[in-house]
Amino acid sequence: MTQTHSGAETRERLLSAATRAFAEHGPGNASLLEITRQAGQRNRGAVHYHFGSREGLLAAVLRQHAADIAERQRVMLESARLQPDDDVASVVEAVVRPAVELAEAGWSGRCFIVIVAALVVDEQYDTDPEVAEALQLTGGFETFDLLRTRMPDLPVEIVDERFGLFAAFTLRAIGDRVRLRDSASPGSPRSSLDTEAFVTNLIAMGVGMLCASS
Repeated sequence: MTQTHSGAETRERLLSAATRAFAEHGPGNASLLEITRQAGQRNRGAVHYHFGSREGLLAAVLRQHAADIAERQRVMLESARLQPDDDVASVVEAVVRPAVELAEAGWSGRCFIVIVAALVVDEQYDTDPEVAEALQLTGGFETFDLLRTRMPDLPVEIVDERFGLFAAFTLRAIGDRVRLRDSASPGSPRSSLDTEAFVTNLIAMGVGMLCASS
């Protein structure tokens, strides 16, 4: 029983250390040895023992919040589907608002958003089935499927390009906002927008990015 608890505790420490490291240095650049050290482990093979590989560790990090954000998106998508067929804003909100809520819920959520933003622009893990499956669990693909039906009639390659830019910009903006807020010293200037105004503005910017004439 003690060994089982110790193994579970080690796994959680590795997950926490990896979440911070992947967000700070990028999923492909973070040092597995440093993650092991930050988790308080002397065994250099701890990551491979518990997760199998860097990709397995990354997938486990993503799964920490995948179900929660997917459920929030699902609820918002139900509302978005009730809107007119040309309403893009409600679908964009289903991307923006759950991500903002997660980022503001704590450091782990903020790191999750930053990591996903990095994966959007980094093709290194596109072909890894474990990472792809974990990303699929976030529910974002269903949201973008609905977006595709509501956007102006544009070439497929233009739509795909805009999706990538929109996702990366949105997630990075959210992650940066919370990071700057958390690191700000007392009395230092912060964003003049409260959370709701930030969400509203980001939705408007997203709609403009997706629907601009080509």
